[in-house]
Amino acid sequence: MGGWVTRSLPAGRLLPAGRLLLAGGASALAAILAVVSCSAGPVHAGSGGRSGAATRAARSQVAGTYAGLAARAVTTLEHSYYTGAGTWNMCVPAVCRQKNVDWGADSLTYTLYLHWQVSHDADVVPIMRALAGTAYQYGPAGSGWSDVPEWDAIADIREYQVTGDPVALSKAEAAFAAVGSAAATGFAAGACPRIDYQAPDGGANHLKTLETDSNYIKAALLLYQVTKDASYLAKAEAKYTAVRTYFLSPTIPLYTVYVFDSGTRCRQLPGRYYASVNGNMIWAGAELAAVTRQRHYLTQALATAQAVARYLNDAAGVYADLQAENDVVEPLVEAMYLLATADQERFARAWLLRAAAAAAADQTAGGTYGRFFDGPPPHAPVTAWQGNGGLALMLGAGRLDPGGLPANTGLWTRARFVPDDMQLPVSGGGLVRVSFTGRAVAIVGTMGEQCCEAGHALVSVDGVPLVDRSGIWQDKSSSGRRIPDTILFAWRWPAAGKHVIAVGPAPYNPKEGGTFFHMTGYYLVP
Repeated sequence: MGGWVTRSLPAGRLLPAGRLLLAGGASALAAILAVVSCSAGPVHAGSGGRSGAATRAARSQVAGTYAGLAARAVTTLEHSYYTGAGTWNMCVPAVCRQKNVDWGADSLTYTLYLHWQVSHDADVVPIMRALAGTAYQYGPAGSGWSDVPEWDAIADIREYQVTGDPVALSKAEAAFAAVGSAAATGFAAGACPRIDYQAPDGGANHLKTLETDSNYIKAALLLYQVTKDASYLAKAEAKYTAVRTYFLSPTIPLYTVYVFDSGTRCRQLPGRYYASVNGNMIWAGAELAAVTRQRHYLTQALATAQAVARYLNDAAGVYADLQAENDVVEPLVEAMYLLATADQERFARAWLLRAAAAAAADQTAGGTYGRFFDGPPPHAPVTAWQGNGGLALMLGAGRLDPGGLPANTGLWTRARFVPDDMQLPVSGGGLVRVSFTGRAVAIVGTMGEQCCEAGHALVSVDGVPLVDRSGIWQDKSSSGRRIPDTILFAWRWPAAGKHVIAVGPAPYNPKEGGTFFHMTGYYLVP
């Protein structure tokens, strides 16, 4: 397991009892270095960080262990996704555009920060400095979508925490203010103005997304930690309360990502339990508890994390990230890692290692991972939106259990591809049924076939609708590309048996559109 884990707290504050962990087996030197890597305040180039190249060379000698998989994940992140010029490739192989703005690029910055946090790798510093240099400079008011500057604000803060560059901090504060300031008009409006529209005054679809508000909370907390400005903490607490009022499911302690605000009524789109927003809310609750000493925040965070572990897995207990390709998983991995280390929650550690064991069979020849931890290695290009979760997962597993060996990494080598061209009628009615005997299945089709947003379907497994009703949002392609041979859905069972995956029509809503589903076949592990 890893070494010391601590939080970035305001000066003079101590961690609550039980919030500082020395994991068994770490040397005293490794423990001290890990404390430095995770403590408050920036660490600069030349501050004594260990060379990532040297560390990865050593770990490569134990390829196949979680440490070896983590070392390869860093190499993929730094040499395949990173362009070398302060931007990220949005696909690997690099067939998509290069950028350093918004959630796909930002999720890779978050993943790089997670690596720096657990390793204190000095090689990260120049990359973060370059990213800070190309980060977007926001003006006094937002003019586009509200979630974009909040994703960017977190990336900017992470760059500041590594480099100490005051320009990065200035950009973070400007990005944060692009939504929350008095000059940012049109977002805090409608029937429930405590949560923000994605587009000013609601745009065409009157959508309010938790991608904005959960990132707002996280950015505010991080800004409070690095600036000690109490107004940021007050904003984080106020928004946290509003989010629980409007986005929390009435039946289970998970957060749906979308609320439609018509101007007279606010209505949840139920059951869209994205990894990103639930991860942000878990992280926020745990950090608010540490900062404020109010235990209820941690209780709420644990309830959501336990609900993720209970309701959002496949039949083999592996987290199943359903096909809305605009969801990113790094925030959930980061939150579970925080609970597993700083809060010593065994269920979170088990969740991470169970997912990592499955994802070890999901690794491509290029070293990245598909969005489905329980699925096969993708043959199609892997976008930043898809790949960040698996990379982050291996970084966490490499710290939690460096010498561990994931079981059954060759599961999908036994799979056969079954061509089966089936499509739902757009007019509605009917089901697409995939019936088989086996222990794992992965359905294949073209992501963004009718590029690039409207068109989704609902899924049931053996007659039971999934708790997460994201289903298969096939036409959503964040890269703006049609990508054939994409894994659209994957599921595992503990043992082989007879199963039926049913894909059915989805009710229209202004964000996901109406019904679309078209598969070309499936991989089957007998």
